[in-house]
Amino acid sequence: MSFAHLGLDRRLLDAVSKLGFEQPTPIQSDSIPPALAGRDLLACAETGSGKSAAFLLPMAHRLLGGRSGRIRALILTPTRELAAQIDEHRRDLTRSCGTTGATVFGGVAMGPQEKALRRGVDILVATPGRLLDHMGRGTARLDAVEILVLDEADRMLDMGFLPDVRRILAQIPKKRQTMMFSATMPREIGRLASETMVDPVTFNLERRSEPAAGITQAAWPVEQEIKTSLLLELLQRGELENALVFTRTKHRANRVAEWLGKRGIAAERIHGNRSQPQRTKALEGFKSGRFRVLVATDVAARGIDIAALPHVVNFDVPAQPDDYIHRVGRTARAELQGDAWSFVSPGEESDLRAIERAVGQRIPRRRLEDFDYRKWNDEKLEIPIGDRIAAIRARKAEDRRRAAAKRETKAPSPVAGSDSGRNGAKRKAAGDTKPPSRSNRRRRGRPGRQVAER
Repeated sequence: MSFAHLGLDRRLLDAVSKLGFEQPTPIQSDSIPPALAGRDLLACAETGSGKSAAFLLPMAHRLLGGRSGRIRALILTPTRELAAQIDEHRRDLTRSCGTTGATVFGGVAMGPQEKALRRGVDILVATPGRLLDHMGRGTARLDAVEILVLDEADRMLDMGFLPDVRRILAQIPKKRQTMMFSATMPREIGRLASETMVDPVTFNLERRSEPAAGITQAAWPVEQEIKTSLLLELLQRGELENALVFTRTKHRANRVAEWLGKRGIAAERIHGNRSQPQRTKALEGFKSGRFRVLVATDVAARGIDIAALPHVVNFDVPAQPDDYIHRVGRTARAELQGDAWSFVSPGEESDLRAIERAVGQRIPRRRLEDFDYRKWNDEKLEIPIGDRIAAIRARKAEDRRRAAAKRETKAPSPVAGSDSGRNGAKRKAAGDTKPPSRSNRRRRGRPGRQVAER
């Protein structure tokens, strides 16, 4: 089946053709016809399956030919990166259709977002928290929404956004089309679907969560202290080209990127402590080839869309199998090929076995020939918690010492030879520490006024 057989407007078909898409993916061919008919949809869709177009194309088709100056379609996503990615796809697909759109997410100034919302948009892509901020300010009104999409619903649940999503749903007309896409279908998401959808068309709800068919998986057993050296060796030998590398913590992402940079590998990092401009710059630099390695935490596992990314490396094995699925799904997108490698320390073997049970197969083990697996790296990525606490306490003690010294230098001191200094010394010598009375202070300190009063 081709896109032409799905019943889409000619302008959308031209846009799809210009983007180089010849045939719809399975989720697109399943979803687009009922979505064009206005049916609610509930689908399990793996990362990289083309689900963005599965809801954007029918949405754009249904919005053609009418504008209200108000938000007619709302797409909720869990992360900034995913919101930006979806909005980029929206612009590509609707460039010649006349529909307008905007995106709102945290980490950037609200001013430009407010300006876009006041101009009026047809399609709004938003993260829940920032959308609630705009709703509180009165710059985002949802009473004209006709189409609602919840993308990566399970991730919104994982990130604690479900209460925010319910607050937003309370402000949207009940008479609407709702489409929900989720990589997995936990009980809470099923309950939310039953509360918000009417007789939905469902797809793949019993599907096993597993990596895309084009991903070649491998596990590299290695001691924790040798992981950085193994990563560097694979890069230097050309076994790894451009690689998206996932770490367990933000601190480790920083240290891995810095460690590689010191050894001549152009690397950047992306995680929750980086500002949105920094995250955008890092991602754009990686896409353009300026950075050979992008080190990330799971904040980037959903929402990074990089064409023909050859390698994903789990520097740290994720504790949850679903996180593994989403990480490795950054490669082999749109039915391409890619490698997903995991560095597995002895302490991570149990996590790897849980992943193997979830995907229903044993992941092959690999070993790099002529690499010294006994040469440990002395530069640790993690500072022991006791050392970190001691450093924090020492820093606070030093701050207190400096503050006390600063107060001491600012304290007023008696001026040598002054009347107040001499009188104070006389009173102290006489054992009189009581300050002079108000009348005495007035007579001593304001003689001019005393003469005038007399």
